[in-house]
Amino acid sequence: MTAIIVTVFLAGYLLIATESVSKVNKAAFALLMCVACWVLYSLGGYAGDGLGEVLERNLGEAGTTLFFLMGAMTIVEIVDQHGGFNFVRDTLQTTSKRTLLWRMALMTFFLSAVLDNLTTTIVMIMILRKLVKDHNDRIIYASMVVIAANAGGAFSPIGDVTTIMLWNGKMLTAGGVIKELIVPSIVSCAVPAFILQYQLNGTLAMPAAPADNASADTAISKNRRRSVFLLGVGGLCCVPVFHSLTHLPPFIGILLVLAVLWVVTDTFYRHNEKSSKRVTAMLTRIDMGTILFFLGILMAVSVLAEIGVLSALGQWLDDTIGNHYLVTGAIGVLSSIVDNVPLVAGSMKMYPIMPSGDMAVDGIFWQLLAYCAGVGGSMLIIGSAAGVVAMGLEKITFGWYMKKITWIAFAGYIAGILTYWLERMLIFG
Repeated sequence: MTAIIVTVFLAGYLLIATESVSKVNKAAFALLMCVACWVLYSLGGYAGDGLGEVLERNLGEAGTTLFFLMGAMTIVEIVDQHGGFNFVRDTLQTTSKRTLLWRMALMTFFLSAVLDNLTTTIVMIMILRKLVKDHNDRIIYASMVVIAANAGGAFSPIGDVTTIMLWNGKMLTAGGVIKELIVPSIVSCAVPAFILQYQLNGTLAMPAAPADNASADTAISKNRRRSVFLLGVGGLCCVPVFHSLTHLPPFIGILLVLAVLWVVTDTFYRHNEKSSKRVTAMLTRIDMGTILFFLGILMAVSVLAEIGVLSALGQWLDDTIGNHYLVTGAIGVLSSIVDNVPLVAGSMKMYPIMPSGDMAVDGIFWQLLAYCAGVGGSMLIIGSAAGVVAMGLEKITFGWYMKKITWIAFAGYIAGILTYWLERMLIFG
């Protein structure tokens, strides 16, 4: 039965990858794959009488990500509809396509270290829509956003879910991961930006601002726009602090920010219940296709984790390869195919923390695992939360990304590993 489940997963993955050929939305294939895998899991009797508990546990884990995504998308939409990102747009604005690429990469990289790669991607793509009219150009910028967001999240203890896991598991310290991985992460972002700039030539054609946005900006006072921006973006920045203080999942913090924004904006429009700027109206604009796609992918991957395929794969890599650079490098490549969370979770369970050596706290293995699992997801568009969101928002096809971007992301990935190796050689000889 295990072989059949893996076959179904691979078949579903292939159908998702060929969406541009079949013309069937990838969310449909993801949900079919999810249901098929769980039906086979049930028929195989893997969980026995505890099937309900296993399903609820995995659904709960997926739900935290989905609610985080829905909350973040709504918050960003609220801020955007109130003109909150106008000053960010003005800061980034330039007539040079190449200059914009570097500015976007730099801002995305450092913003994702403070927020997270998922929220950062949503914010930056919303800004991109204000700056770049041509869709062919915009998907190149969006791809760079994905790469920069994943790279920025890799060196920060709160920038990516996998680094949060390793940090909470005491495999890494905040100071250690920042000190050792910031330079490799910068390199993994700079190399793709350097290559991608040659795909952009000439000047930008600015998109015309939508009429409703224009009228909304004039109708909303500067103080209200500033309030919405500070509450929205400031609240997103405070979510990691909220998580650290309360130890509650990050989506609780996101829901808190959304609730506060909802109360404030409804107060603004208390005399106009039909206003398009009310949160109830904006909820209809959330891309449910992306949400359902994410649900299908996460729940299908959880079946592979439950039947032990991912753990066995990690063990096989360790037994066959042995070298920590090669093992973590391979895990990074795998993280572009399947979700990096179960891969990292499996690695944390397979390898104990040692008092010294490569497996010690802040050891080579754990630092490389944080880097590779975070940055490696950029190699395929569905390899990371940032990529999935960009895929949904900008309609980037799997095939286009694999043809145009995968090799570029891989070049940055390898350059970062080599940089880390050189750092270790210079420091420890």
